[in-house]
Amino acid sequence: MPLNTLPLKTADPAALPAYILSAMITARQLSPVELIETVLERIRASEPKLHAFVEVYGEDARLAAEAADKAIRSGHAVGPLHGIPVALKDLVEIEGRVATGGTKVWSERRATRTATLVRRLVGAGMIVIGKTHTVEFALGGWGTNQHLGTPWNPWDTEVALIPGGILSQTGPITRSPGRVGGPARFCRGAYSHLGVISSVSFKSFRL
Repeated sequence: MPLNTLPLKTADPAALPAYILSAMITARQLSPVELIETVLERIRASEPKLHAFVEVYGEDARLAAEAADKAIRSGHAVGPLHGIPVALKDLVEIEGRVATGGTKVWSERRATRTATLVRRLVGAGMIVIGKTHTVEFALGGWGTNQHLGTPWNPWDTEVALIPGGILSQTGPITRSPGRVGGPARFCRGAYSHLGVISSVSFKSFRL
């Protein structure tokens, strides 16, 4: 969709796809600071019901957004993803951050290294806003987790519906491609392409 066909002044940035956000940031119609604050506000409003996140890195995300904004305004943008927020499922390790793998046994576990995937995303300028729930040890197709809680399918806020897939949290919160085909269909009636990051090491939990 061309940038000039969107009602940018009234569009909710949290509801826009990454390529549109990137174009808006490049055109100085949206700043990373505004975008991150909008996303964090959406999380604050919806998270008590959706239960999508294990942790939210609000303050760190704000600092990263400020740095991205300064870099972009000074002509030092590192690429089209600079300033775009991303949430990572709790199978991907970030040094010092929670790394439960979806199991209560590891509820207090902290990663001692950062996955290649994360280093590349951050190196491209993306801002990690938090870690999201997954089924235990990523073994399951329905998206349920009886130990750490199951994310709520946002299509019905009254009746609990399964969110679907090992990336059950991605249905409620993301439009991103990747291994989210099941949750996308369960939660948005959409399809996504698989294998986008299959060649990149997660360097996540070890059994």
